[in-house]
Amino acid sequence: MDASDQMSEQWRTAGFRDAGLMPVDLDVRREADGAMVMRSRVALAAHDWNLPRAFAGVAARRGAETALARRDPAQGGAWSTLDYDGLKRRMDAVTQWLLDHPQHTGGPLMLMGANSPAMAAFLFGAMAAGVPTAPVSAHYALLGGDLGRLNHVIRSLKPSILLVEDARMVAGAIDALDLGDAIVITATPEALTRPSLPLSEVMATRPGPDVAASIEGLQPDQVAQFMMTSGSTGLPKVVPLSLKSVAANTAQAAQVIGEGYAWSGQMLGWMPWNHVAGAAVLRAVLLAGGAFYIDDGKPMPGLFEESIRNLRELPVRYYVNVPTGYAMLADALEADAELRRTFFSDLRVMVFGGAALSQSVSDRIQAMAVQETGHRIMLTSAYGATETTAGFMVVHQYTDRLGLGLPVPGVEVKLVPHDADKFEVRVRGPNVMAGYHDDAARTAEAFDADGYYRMGDLATLADRDDPAQGVFFAGRLADQFKLSTGSWVFGAQMREAALQALAPLAAEVVLCDDNRPWLGVLAWPSAAGIKAALDMEVVEALTSGALAQAARERLAAHNALAHGASGRIARLAFLTTPPDPNAHEVSDKATINRRAVIDNRKAQVDALYTEPPGPGVVVA
Repeated sequence: MDASDQMSEQWRTAGFRDAGLMPVDLDVRREADGAMVMRSRVALAAHDWNLPRAFAGVAARRGAETALARRDPAQGGAWSTLDYDGLKRRMDAVTQWLLDHPQHTGGPLMLMGANSPAMAAFLFGAMAAGVPTAPVSAHYALLGGDLGRLNHVIRSLKPSILLVEDARMVAGAIDALDLGDAIVITATPEALTRPSLPLSEVMATRPGPDVAASIEGLQPDQVAQFMMTSGSTGLPKVVPLSLKSVAANTAQAAQVIGEGYAWSGQMLGWMPWNHVAGAAVLRAVLLAGGAFYIDDGKPMPGLFEESIRNLRELPVRYYVNVPTGYAMLADALEADAELRRTFFSDLRVMVFGGAALSQSVSDRIQAMAVQETGHRIMLTSAYGATETTAGFMVVHQYTDRLGLGLPVPGVEVKLVPHDADKFEVRVRGPNVMAGYHDDAARTAEAFDADGYYRMGDLATLADRDDPAQGVFFAGRLADQFKLSTGSWVFGAQMREAALQALAPLAAEVVLCDDNRPWLGVLAWPSAAGIKAALDMEVVEALTSGALAQAARERLAAHNALAHGASGRIARLAFLTTPPDPNAHEVSDKATINRRAVIDNRKAQVDALYTEPPGPGVVVA
């Protein structure tokens, strides 16, 4: 056994650092049609559905402790911090201003822009005033053309207020929009030609007793937020989330992942608050009294360096990212001993969501964790959707096998047979939306006769006789496609197989394509993986043909073990430009939109299927 084999054996047998996880206690009901209904026997912990009231109590206890921090370019990039007293004052100023201006609160308050203390103040301050917020991606205003997504949301919601903290990047779109009587609030009014209200004027409002009275007057079924779905197959759907559903989901997360180990410590997060996962982490940290450090980086080329800079400085107990981010993190950790020491020094829990995480990426990170600490780190999913507020299934067994996990307290998960191996996932519980905004037809389609929300995902079980052993992602129903030979390709399973086959050369892959004679793959190269495997930089590996040869060898090994045309990768092409968020190829949470990539890169896709193959195509 060589040194690498010994290292592999060492980390696989090492124990886990204690993450304070809730014990697994699963109840399974089997129905006559073959469906299984699973729920945790652990009751949902008591919690206050009134989040503004709950936060007021946290702020009173935490006082001068750091609530939010963000690097300030005006101070040379040093961290600028805001304590709980200061954040509460800003929230109360927003609440009071909204109460003082009822003419501007007939519709929701739309927010657009980067994560910031001002954004947090408006998210909580509007909630305290009983005014729903509607956070939207700034990409909606950067796409040009007819601004279709943004106009769709504005027509659907008819907002009374639009907050754009920094309007300089989106000024053209803001000036062009038909906002009706809505007022624009911004810190950069000089960037707009239309009238606007300075953000400083709102923040200067002196709170009075009306703030506390408004908080006490809230009702649990009031809409707290309108959140937008990703819209990967069309215009985004608008999802109303009530105060009680948001509070229930926050309590579920704190209960399953031990609060003392995760939420109340130091948190570094980049995920946008206009997405349910990012918003859920912000709420969880602030309601636990933790310190949320805003990461202005992102797991994309040219932006991830900022995240790495932050991780070198800030040891965290709880870390959350999307699979693309973990792949980039693995590369960075392998190349940087200082980063490894800091990152693993206090880490207890890592969470991924948005897509399936490659087992090979997980294994690389765990091997480094054991090398640094002698322990593995709990790596868990947070499986959910906009319609479920955020995650409702979490892995809370100490295991290295990546899966969707098991239901959190308070929800029921129904697994409906789809074929011999797979189940369709459905869910109901206090965190699930009541229905889409002004869309009765889609609401009716989204729920089954028993009130379970249809996730549109497939899953498998580790053990049908013992579902407590785990539920595993088997793909989106919409991501299954059929080759012209009639063979079905199951997207999630095949994506994982392609990443495993090409490791460590590829950072991400896209499977191609419906009604084609064979399975082709587009892949983004991994700079660190190519350097490690071939001792070359990306450009050198591409131009010399070394990358193509290495990929060909790996695909040959994969194909030798593949079963059928749907498991065999016939051709591959490496992409030389990163995924484009402005073309919907990548979402705000840095997950890849397969359909958009295929549609936008038609020439590269066609090259996979021409005879002879197009330039740069690797034939396996």
